[in-house]
Amino acid sequence: MTTTSPHPNSPIPSHVPVVVVGAGPAGLTVANILRAAHLDCVVLEAESREFIEGNPRAGVLEEWAVRGLRQRGLAETLSERAQLHTACEFRFGGESYRFPYGDLTGRHHFVYPQPLLVTDLVREYVDVRDGDARFSVRDVELHDLETDRPSVSYTCPRTGQRRLLLCDFVVGADGARGVSRAAVPPDRARIARHDYGIGWLALLAEAPPSSDCVLFGIHPDGFAGHMPRSPEVTRYYLQCPPGDDPHNWSHDRVWTELRERLGAAGAPPLTEGPLIERRVLDMHDYVVEPMTYGRLFLAGDAAHLVAPIAAKGMNLALHDAFLLGDALVGYLTGGDGGGLDGYSEACLRRVWDYQEFSHWLSEVYHGTSTGDPFRAGTSLARLRRLFTSPAAAGAFAEQYLGAAEHY
Repeated sequence: MTTTSPHPNSPIPSHVPVVVVGAGPAGLTVANILRAAHLDCVVLEAESREFIEGNPRAGVLEEWAVRGLRQRGLAETLSERAQLHTACEFRFGGESYRFPYGDLTGRHHFVYPQPLLVTDLVREYVDVRDGDARFSVRDVELHDLETDRPSVSYTCPRTGQRRLLLCDFVVGADGARGVSRAAVPPDRARIARHDYGIGWLALLAEAPPSSDCVLFGIHPDGFAGHMPRSPEVTRYYLQCPPGDDPHNWSHDRVWTELRERLGAAGAPPLTEGPLIERRVLDMHDYVVEPMTYGRLFLAGDAAHLVAPIAAKGMNLALHDAFLLGDALVGYLTGGDGGGLDGYSEACLRRVWDYQEFSHWLSEVYHGTSTGDPFRAGTSLARLRRLFTSPAAAGAFAEQYLGAAEHY
C-alpha cells in the first residue's frame, strides 16, 4: 500500500539510500552491487533466512547471467558446484531426439538450484560485505513513492514495534504477491496477462537423474519433464489440469505417468525414488509496464512472471538486478540518472522476447495433448523442423540459451 499518512509508534526514522524489499535473487543481487560500491541499503524479507535458503525452486542459469555474477564477485561457489549442460532431449512418437545446443552455439546452461544461489548471495551480502538484512519482518508498507523522500515501514518481529526507513529509492523485488507490485496504482501501469489453461505438477524426487540432460516428453496424455538438479535429486514435471490437487497424484500414479510420457525406444528406464515435493503450478504469465513508479523500481517476479515452460524466470530476475544495481550506483555516486531513466525499457525488451519464446515453446509441449488434431499436427511439425533445418535449430538454440546479441 502507498500512503502519505503519519507513522504512529515509530522510533526516530533512519535514512538509507536504498531499501530493497525482498531477499530473492533480484533483491540480493542489487543489494550486493550497492555494497560493493560502498553504498548502504537495507533488505527487508518477510521470511526467515533459513526459509529462503532452503525453499526448493528452479535452477537453470544462462551463460550470460553467470558471467554477470562473476563480474560482480558473486559466483565463486556457483563456479565450483554448478553442473554444465550442453544438450537437451525431446521424446515424442516413441523416439528420442537429442538436441546438442552446445555444439551448435559453443554455449551452455548452468544447473544451480535457486536456494543455493540465494544462500551464496545472502552470505556475501550479510557475512562478507556486512550488509543490513532484516528477516521475518511483517506488514511492510511503502510510502510517498512519487516524492523525492519515499519511505518504507514495517513491524519488527522481535519487538512488535513499527519501524520507518527514509530512503531515496525503493527496490521492489518481493515477488508476484508482494506489497511492491500492489503499491503501483492501477492507472499508472499496464499489466498484460496470459493464462495457458494448464497446470504442471512439480515434483522433486530423491533419485539420481535418469539422463545426463534435460528431457522433454511430448505426449498425447500431456507434457512431462525431467530436469537434473544434483547427483541425488531430480526435478520432474507432469502436465495436469489447472488447480489440480497434488494429493490426487500418488507415488505409483506419478511414476506410471512419467514412464509413459518420457518413454522412448532404447531409452534406459527412469531411476525412481521417494517424492519429497508435490505441488501444482498453474501456467500463466504477466508483465507490468512500466517497471517503475516514482522512486519505486520493480525487479524480478514483482515486475514480470514467466511460466517455468522455458526456465527463464531466474535469468530475468538477474538481468533486472544487473541493470538496476548498476543504474543506482551510477546515480548515487555520480548523479548519472540515465540508467534509471532507461531501466524499464531496457529490461522489457528481454522480458518480452522471453515471454514470446515461452509462448512458442508451450505450443510445442502441450499442443499434442489438446485433443485438437490441427494443433497436434503443427506442434509436431515444429519439433521435426528442429531436427531437419539447421536454420531452425540455430534460432531455437539462440532463444533457448538467451544468447541473442541484442534485445
